[in-house]
Order: sequence, then structure tokens, then C-alpha cells
Amino acid sequence: MSDLTRTDVIKLIAIATKPLNLRGVDLTGVDLSYLDLTGANLTVATLQDADLRTALLNGADLRAANLTGANLSMANLNVANLTAANLTGANLKHANLYKANLTIAVLRKANLQDADLTDVIGYNK
Repeated sequence: MSDLTRTDVIKLIAIATKPLNLRGVDLTGVDLSYLDLTGANLTVATLQDADLRTALLNGADLRAANLTGANLSMANLNVANLTAANLTGANLKHANLYKANLTIAVLRKANLQDADLTDVIGYNK
């Protein structure tokens, strides 16, 4: 069970100073689709099976985050730091990963169909 709901996250986005700090928060299965999480600190957060379709995660810090089974289709992850993130089984179809850092990220069974991997760090196409 997650610590926060979609409504809770929307309220935090509205009142928080930027960037949003969700370090280590459990967001398992939460619908975060279409939300603006630009620059958010999501290090070591649990986003397993979360819905992040079309979410804006530009420059987000997702180091060591658990994104197992997350839906990141069409998400914008420009310059996001995904170092050591677990993306096992994640859906990254049509995601924008321009200049994202995927160093030692786990991408086993991840769907990278039509994802923009231009200038990605730490990933060999």
C-alpha cells in the first residue's frame, strides 16, 4: 500500500516549493499520469506498478528508485537521473529519455519501443 494517493501528490505539487521532494516515498500503484514532476526528488522512492503515462519528469532524480512494472509510456524523462533505478518490466514505449542517465539501471524486460534514447548515458542500444 502506498504512503500517498494521487490527490495527495497533486496537493503537494500545488503547495510545495520547487523541486518537489518525494525522497523514499512509497507510491506503489498510484496514478501519477499527466502530472508535472519536473525536477522532483524521487530517489529511493517506490513507484512499482505506478501509472506515469505522459508525466513530466524532466530533470527528475530517480536514483535507486523502484519502477518495476511502472507505466512510463510517453513520459518525458529528459535529463532525468535514473542511476541504479530498477525498471524491470517497465513500459517506456514512446518515452523521451534524451540525455537521461541510465548508468547501472536495470532494464530487464522493459519496453523501450520507439523511446528516444538520444545521448543517453550508461545505456548501449
